[in-house]
Amino acid sequence: MAVPLRPKRGRPVGSRSFDPRSAEAFGQIVRSAREALGTSQEALAAAAEIERSHFSKIERGLSQPTLFAMLKISGALGVPAAVLVEQVEGELHRRGRRSNR
Repeated sequence: MAVPLRPKRGRPVGSRSFDPRSAEAFGQIVRSAREALGTSQEALAAAAEIERSHFSKIERGLSQPTLFAMLKISGALGVPAAVLVEQVEGELHRRGRRSNR
């Protein structure tokens, strides 16, 4: 009797889940929103229940947050996640136009 094959877990070979351009744009949007509130990185990270060091990596574009982390960050900022995503899309579009010149 043949043993059924189990599908491999994880991402397919060659796929990527980290995009440096979108991570950097998201971090820039979050930092701008945090600074506009006059809140420290440490205070916002605590409000979002995210480690400060990880939050720092998100702001610097070195880490791409999960959806759950993004929702926690948007809640701590008092900004709907959809607004953050829209701002990131706008920033990416703006950067794309600038790089095509």
